[in-house]
Amino acid sequence: MAVDVEGIIRCVRRGDVNGVHTQLQEFNKEYAQCFFFDAEERDRRKQRKLEEFRKNKVRESTDSDSDCNEDDQEDRGLLLRQSLAVVLARFIRTEIPCHLLRVTLRTLRILSRDKRVLGPLVTDDALLTLAKVAGLSMSEPNDSEPDSDFYDNIISSLAQEVKTPACCGGADDNDDPNQECSTFGCDGKSDLCSDPDSIRPSVDQAHRGSIHHKELAQGRKDRRESKIEDEDEEEDGGSGEEMQRKEALKVLCNMVYNSTWAQERFSALSLICGLRERLSSNVNFSGPSSVQFYELRLTFLVTALRPELSAQLQREGGVSILSAALESCLQVQWKEQYECVLDPAAPPISLEAAQRIIEILKILFNVTHRSHRQLPAEDDAALYRHLVAILRLCMMRKCVTPEDTDELQSHTVNLLSALPLQCLDVLLLVPPEADSEQCHGVNMDCVQTLLLFMERRLEAGDKIKEKLTPILNLLTESCRAHKETRHYIRKYVLPPLRDVSQRPEDGCTVKSRLIRLMTHLDTDLKHCAADLIFVLCKENVRRFVKYTGYGNAAGLLATRGLLGGPTSRTSCSDTPYSSDSDSDTEEYRQVKDRVNPVTGRVEAELPDPMEGMTEEEKEEEAKRLIRIFNKLSRDNIIQPMGVDADGKLVPMAGLREDSLTEESTSDNDADEVEKIK
Repeated sequence: MAVDVEGIIRCVRRGDVNGVHTQLQEFNKEYAQCFFFDAEERDRRKQRKLEEFRKNKVRESTDSDSDCNEDDQEDRGLLLRQSLAVVLARFIRTEIPCHLLRVTLRTLRILSRDKRVLGPLVTDDALLTLAKVAGLSMSEPNDSEPDSDFYDNIISSLAQEVKTPACCGGADDNDDPNQECSTFGCDGKSDLCSDPDSIRPSVDQAHRGSIHHKELAQGRKDRRESKIEDEDEEEDGGSGEEMQRKEALKVLCNMVYNSTWAQERFSALSLICGLRERLSSNVNFSGPSSVQFYELRLTFLVTALRPELSAQLQREGGVSILSAALESCLQVQWKEQYECVLDPAAPPISLEAAQRIIEILKILFNVTHRSHRQLPAEDDAALYRHLVAILRLCMMRKCVTPEDTDELQSHTVNLLSALPLQCLDVLLLVPPEADSEQCHGVNMDCVQTLLLFMERRLEAGDKIKEKLTPILNLLTESCRAHKETRHYIRKYVLPPLRDVSQRPEDGCTVKSRLIRLMTHLDTDLKHCAADLIFVLCKENVRRFVKYTGYGNAAGLLATRGLLGGPTSRTSCSDTPYSSDSDSDTEEYRQVKDRVNPVTGRVEAELPDPMEGMTEEEKEEEAKRLIRIFNKLSRDNIIQPMGVDADGKLVPMAGLREDSLTEESTSDNDADEVEKIK
């Protein structure tokens, strides 16, 4: 390592505050944007081995001396970082100056990105210490070893490592992330702890959880902090205590994200209670606060990774607390009980407020998604309706950038799809205005925003399943529950048929894009798209086939046992749809008899392939086709299928057996009748 890590440890041992501060600043500057320690060296080594293999066309049976030396250097660097983490986790418990505490926490945040350094940081003592600095807990860690002995053992262990290299090689990029850290032997004990008088009490708990670490991938940079250097962070504008809390929260976020052991201990130590209290006390905050953002980020991580914590937060009033925080971020003004004032002249939501709102929405999704199919109690229903009114404002407001607006609407849609369906009628309760979108006198502004959001997602090409399924499900359920919503969306998605010269899936309209999704490779996505169109057709098979073509509709019809077509059942839902009819346009009636029901369009007339053939030739051609199908069936290349009485696809063999059984039963019944006569 370029930075003298061992020198930092010795300065801590001597109590050299200035020396520790200076060297930690150098470490932070060197590794500020490093997410994978030793990654460049490992990449160079892999590239060199690959070039040697291509050149020699043979893989060497033994590693060269240079490879062994590089492995030893990597192990040495890893051991130094682990030792530094142990020392700093102990160091922040002492009374050190505020400026040094901030720099130390920043170093721990950098170290916590490395899965192999997590061991010393996931002990109860370290978690409680960081939680105390972050303002989440007042519990004190239990120190049983004098500081002088602790640091002496660290330094002596490092000196011993120079004489005896670590027995385990450094973890490579291809290593199993569930394996133990590279300096831990098969017995689960660190080389640092080989001496009974060494630092085992400080890291013993970490060994039990070392197999649960995974590597933290570098994600999108936090846009609220344009610079990462120390001097820029010092100009954050917050107080020293706020900066310390923010850095401690960042370390806790890395630890919880990286280690299931840290998640378990976070739950066992009841640190979620401290988070809930912090969120409750910061509801009426004023001005931007990066600390609150990281409190929200930590809450999201623990509720996403530990289901029992999300359930606990829900029981302890989490929905009410988070709704109040959401209301504060949006600066909501109430007009009626479930109606927020939407001022067209209001400034866009700021970047800081948008990011806090998004974190709140993500936490609320973790807390409420289990209640989607449940009938809420009266008090809970009122709480959810209050939340839906705020979410309507989230859908209608704009952010500073279109990207932030799209992200805000995306998380709002996710949360709306997780709330009880009975509470979503709040979206339609706002009285219409002169310039509002309306359907039968109902305000459709929010529904129009949802449709435009769906259309933008249909045009997006990446991660289409994750982006589309929530909005498709939300619109489908809303159409089932509210006829005004269904009528409005149907006019937008399924306008009256006029031109049937092309296939329904061809084109760039919303309808054609949705129909193309009905034959998508992803089963969930194609069922979501088909369900929406099916509900817009009032779950009427004849109308569904008319708009999509039988070929596109076959997947959903097979799933629901409706392949028999409209002759078996015309509707398969208990939803009380209105009785209005689907009147055909004049253009459609003129070509209706020539529409191919499979493709959904008017096909060009093709010549008869059997024209000019004699009856004997036709019979011979039919026999040849039968022989071909029989051969394909015997070789299990195809399996002939048919539709049973329930409209479901079944093998033809099963149909024959059922038919024979029915014929036998019918013959027996006839014999019995004859005997009676």
